[in-house]
Amino acid sequence: MSGIEEPRPEAAADAPGHVPVLRDRIAELLAPAIGAAGGRAVVLDATLGAGGHAEHLLRTHPGLHLIGLDRDCAALAGARRRLAFAGDRLGTAHVRFDELGAAIDAGEGPAFELARAHGLAGALFDLGVSSMQLDQAERGFAYRVDAPLDMRMDPDSGGRTAADVLNTYDHAELARVLSVYGEERFAGRIASAVLREREREPFRTSGRLVELLYQAIPAAARRSGGHPAKRTFQALRIEVNGELESIRRALPAVLDRLAVGGRAVFMSYQSLEDRLVKRCFAEACADTTPPGLPMALPGHEPRFAQLTRGAEKADTAEIEANPRAAPVRVRAVQRLRADPG
Repeated sequence: MSGIEEPRPEAAADAPGHVPVLRDRIAELLAPAIGAAGGRAVVLDATLGAGGHAEHLLRTHPGLHLIGLDRDCAALAGARRRLAFAGDRLGTAHVRFDELGAAIDAGEGPAFELARAHGLAGALFDLGVSSMQLDQAERGFAYRVDAPLDMRMDPDSGGRTAADVLNTYDHAELARVLSVYGEERFAGRIASAVLREREREPFRTSGRLVELLYQAIPAAARRSGGHPAKRTFQALRIEVNGELESIRRALPAVLDRLAVGGRAVFMSYQSLEDRLVKRCFAEACADTTPPGLPMALPGHEPRFAQLTRGAEKADTAEIEANPRAAPVRVRAVQRLRADPG
């Protein structure tokens, strides 16, 4: 599986007729838990984005309440407009998805109240950067347009930008980011070129970085594996936004919030994300009875069950309709029992 993602296939919030990637399969995975919870059903869309999945769920299940989270103010505002038809069945919060616990505890309105009282019937995480963010050139996510090197998913939050990373990290730090988060085999070579170039002039825009990458990556390597800037831009974005740490914190947090019978669905677009989800789900679905005993001890049975066999992928028809769905990997689990005590 390729470790490099394409942008998350989410169009502008008001795009008419837009169908989000794997919409029907995601709805199918969540539907049994929504139905079982009845009028108490709440789904958490932890990466609300343009609201495509949320709209489909809210229209398909007229009694469903939904909590939408997003760290991007612009995306959140657009999604609220798109989902206004749901009225008070919708609750939203401007937070990172690893802050889901605090958001649920502090939120006002029926969706938050039901989630606090009964837990979540479902949760959806559509990881990665969306097309909507890429389309905003000033955000600096896209390597195909010259724009300021920002890459913050929440520009209002302060914090370092991609330009800060390029202009301040030492060689070892920068090479680590490119190698670990971008799986870039020329990480050391690129880091050396960046340090040389920033002595001449600090990096400010994406165009200059792309030009450097064309020069730093050997021609033979540029002829395969997609755009030569793809890995570096992914690595910088992950570093700027602390994405993998957010996923590590969010995974146990959302599993703890699921009601018995509740389901969590994660959509990953690159191997680093999928690896974290795979590891957490495997641990959650494991029997913790000490080895060597003839039967499972009470309270040590698996807390969760896998709903997907490995990571599900988009089929040929989905990819033909939306090529950006090609890298998606879907994993889902269902809660089997409450925690002791």
